[in-house]
Amino acid sequence: MDLQINELTKDHAGGKRAVDSFTLDLKPGVLGLLGPNGAGKSTLMRVLATVTKPTSGRVLWQGTDISKDPGPLRRTLGYLPQDFGVYPQLTAQEFLSYLASAKGLSRGSARSRIAELLGLVNLTDAAKQRLGSMSGGMRQRVGIAQALLNDPKLLIVDEPTVGLDPEERMRFRNLLSGLAADRVVILSTHIVSDVASAADRIAIMAGGRLLRHGAPEELLRLAEGSVWEATVPSDRLPALRQQFLISGTTRTPDGVRVRLLLTGQPPLPQAELVQPELDDAYLLLTSAPAGAPTSAGSSQAMMR
Repeated sequence: MDLQINELTKDHAGGKRAVDSFTLDLKPGVLGLLGPNGAGKSTLMRVLATVTKPTSGRVLWQGTDISKDPGPLRRTLGYLPQDFGVYPQLTAQEFLSYLASAKGLSRGSARSRIAELLGLVNLTDAAKQRLGSMSGGMRQRVGIAQALLNDPKLLIVDEPTVGLDPEERMRFRNLLSGLAADRVVILSTHIVSDVASAADRIAIMAGGRLLRHGAPEELLRLAEGSVWEATVPSDRLPALRQQFLISGTTRTPDGVRVRLLLTGQPPLPQAELVQPELDDAYLLLTSAPAGAPTSAGSSQAMMR
């Protein structure tokens, strides 16, 4: 399987550019697409899912331009959009049966596939519950099941863990990892921990553009020498947030343990250099801390 995205650009009505010259070549595995709100992730997902057409550029699935001939991709696509909607009067089983029919599954294969997927997303006991009476997390799990109905070779999931509790999120991340051996999986999210545990490649977007693409360990190397920790009194936090980029804080009996991002020099005299985490690399690539031109400049250099 091969998905090629070549100089993809998408403009919304009014001229606002949502995706800007995005280029990426994807093979089987999990791609984690990270970016802040408004980065263009959902727009990119809709283009890849043939919901909307690009303004310019091309997307090729197995060599076929999906704008000119979307059929081959649609037959093997599983898609969970961010704004996944349901029919509240239908039960989970009825809803999945309806979609299975729309996707061309026979009645017999649909019945066994639906039972398998309801078990996979831990909803076997809720098969006859109406969707309108389900919690948001349960409906999201139904959405995950519908995306897998046709055993897709390209699976696109946009913010799939919204509304899931920690155990459900872990179950879903394990599911994605198990599916990735023989298909292309794109996981779009702003939750770094979901990507860190499931993706073998990561693409970071901001302002509609691809900032960086690589394996998690490659992105971690970008942040080496830029992550510091120091313990400070809690009343110093507001001023530090104005001065530095902070990726985390932890309350301790001695004060607040602060994780600060700055390249080239310690941000505080007592700061200690520590090993980076994926959250640190992500923030360095997508943020420009106020009042810290050295760090912001370093972040821009890393993007290049």
